[in-house]
Formats: sequence, C-alpha cells, structure tokens
Amino acid sequence: MTTPRQRAHQQTMTDILRIAHQQLRTEGSAGLSLRAIARELGLVSSAIYRYVPSRDELLTLLIEESYNAFGDAVEAAEARCHRGDLGRRWLTIGRAVRRWAVANPAEWALLYGSPVPGYHAPPERTTAAGSRVPLLLLGLLADAELEPSQDDPPMTAALRRELDRLRPSLPGELQPEILARGLLAFSSLCGLVSLELFGQFTNTVTQFPAHLDHQLTRLGKSLGLPAPSA
Repeated sequence: MTTPRQRAHQQTMTDILRIAHQQLRTEGSAGLSLRAIARELGLVSSAIYRYVPSRDELLTLLIEESYNAFGDAVEAAEARCHRGDLGRRWLTIGRAVRRWAVANPAEWALLYGSPVPGYHAPPERTTAAGSRVPLLLLGLLADAELEPSQDDPPMTAALRRELDRLRPSLPGELQPEILARGLLAFSSLCGLVSLELFGQFTNTVTQFPAHLDHQLTRLGKSLGLPAPSA
C-alpha cells in the first residue's frame, strides 16, 4: 500500500506531465519550461527539480509516455481484428497510426519530427516503448510466413549482416528481405502521416483518409499481404 507522501508525489508527477503536454501543444518542444510548470503548480522554481531534475529528463518522460500511449492505441485497434485476416490487420495498423497522430499532433512531432537540438534520448529508456508499433507490424509479417521472392531487390552483404543481427530480437523467423519490406512499409506510413500533419500535401491531397487507405493497399501488396476482407 502506498503512503500519503508517495501518493502526493505521484499526483505531482502526473500534474507535471499534464502541464508539459500542454506546453508541448502550445509552445513545441523548444518551449518546454520547468520553471513555468512550477509557477502553474504554485511551487517555487527550485522545488520542481526534486521531481524532474532537468529539461532533458522531462523530454525523456514525455517521449516514454507518448510512445506508450501510441503503442496502446495501435495495439488495441489491431487486437480487435481476426488473426487470420492479415490484410485487415495491416490496414487497421495504418489507420490507427494516423488516427493517433491526428489526435496528438504535438506528441507525433516529438516522436517523429525534427530532433530537439542538444537532446539525445537514452536508448535504455525509449527503445522498448518506441519499438512497440514497428514490432506489431513485424509480428504480422511473421504470422504471414512470407518468403523472399524475385521481386525483392538485391541486398549487399553488409546490409544483410546488419539485418540478420536484428533477427533474434524480432518475432518469428523473418528473413532479411521480409524485414526490409517491413521497414519500408513502416517508414512510408510514418512519412505519409507526417506529410499530412506538417502541411506538406498543400494543393496536392485533401482526402487524407482515402489517400492513406489507397497507399496502405499499395504497401500491403508490396509486403506480400492479401487484400483485407470486405
């Protein structure tokens, strides 16, 4: 059982992160300010450092929380699909990625936008959370039991070795060619969503959900997945 002091500490941390997300949405990552958060909480500026020792730590906490919220949303959507409907699972993953990004554009920009100058995310804190959605896609490809084909372009020996080194940490027995397809599909999906959110489709595309579905269908074919059921 937690003590009153522990509960008070946790509530303060919750409030700090809530205000930090608000700052992220209004000021961007460059505008994050622990002193401003302290003022809003009615704390003296030095007191907040007992909870969050630096701006870099605040960024790391926001990244962890955002990646996990993103993973929760996409995993929940994909879990509602029939396991055997591989095409539907891919379409659902893509739609859920866009849906979360549209609902949380500031957090999407933090995760997939320009790096914050001078900040380097600690991999031991952020890699697992940041891998949840890509691993969900790779798990789908493992379930599909795909094999390399003549349509896969040649791969250098160095790239093959690099992708092979990843295999023990990935679901199933993904061949390097299949892993490369998955990386292309995920980066293409992130690119489509980012171009929409960052206004790069101006005077080009306005039917964003239909455009995404169209491109997800193309990407699904390149992955080797069947079309989703009706």
